[in-house]
Amino acid sequence: MEVNELLREFVQQSATGDLKTSKYPKELKGYTSKVSFGMGAPARIPWIALTAPDITVSNGYFPVYLYYKQLNTLVLSFGISETNEFPEAWTREIVSKYETIESYFGQKVPRYGNSYVYKAYLVDTDGTLRQVGSDGNEPVANYEIEADLDRVLNYYQEATSSEVSNPTSVVSQGAFFLEKQLEDFIIDNWENTELGRQYDLIIEEGDLKSQQYRTDIGPIDILAKDKKTGSYIVIELKKGQTSDDTVGQIARYMGWVEDALGDQNVKGVIIAQSFDKKLQYALKRVTGVEVFIYEIDFRLKEFK
Repeated sequence: MEVNELLREFVQQSATGDLKTSKYPKELKGYTSKVSFGMGAPARIPWIALTAPDITVSNGYFPVYLYYKQLNTLVLSFGISETNEFPEAWTREIVSKYETIESYFGQKVPRYGNSYVYKAYLVDTDGTLRQVGSDGNEPVANYEIEADLDRVLNYYQEATSSEVSNPTSVVSQGAFFLEKQLEDFIIDNWENTELGRQYDLIIEEGDLKSQQYRTDIGPIDILAKDKKTGSYIVIELKKGQTSDDTVGQIARYMGWVEDALGDQNVKGVIIAQSFDKKLQYALKRVTGVEVFIYEIDFRLKEFK
């Protein structure tokens, strides 16, 4: 699918309330491609993101098309995750050269205001993109749309390549591989998990709030609600921590939910790769916390 065709379909679908994304390519120009129109209800800002290996939309920085429907504007952006702050970011050149989205619009926007604007396009009802500020707002030529994305991807390649060559970089160390990707996997496959059968993700105006749920003592990995009782469940992944640290962390967040959200029946779940004695003993003095063990199953299939 050509970029201009993808964008035309994307903006047209954004006006329909259809949230399905299966028809969109999973890869574009050598990068992982992900499209979102919202979860449960249409999002205020639908998006198309392209990510490098070991970087995700919930944990990193990436080129992204953000469609501000109320402003009738599609922004090609140097995107920054709002869910979880990534240790690395766009280069100083980009940060100093390009405006943030909020600065560009001159007003507070619903989401992604701290990301940087490379190019903005006015959007017609038929999906045609037009130049902002040009005489008569002429339609943007297909080759220009393609060239704009290529330039942003060149910046992205330079940024991620410099990290890979740096042995202390989180990307070169693979710090966001497997366990750190597990959080995204659980969210993306929520309805097919044991947790998804009993608990609902928290979604407001089509935007997912459950993942990296913000509190004044740090983000909760996943916060969900019981389908029957409406009580909260705090879900924490044991990511490179000691068992004691994980138990202390989930107890702290459960206490916050009890106070800040007024839920005296809050529960907790720790998701770990193994259940060791330290975890077992730590949990003896903490009530209302369960442990789920995850398994990674690699399969090889002959290509025919």
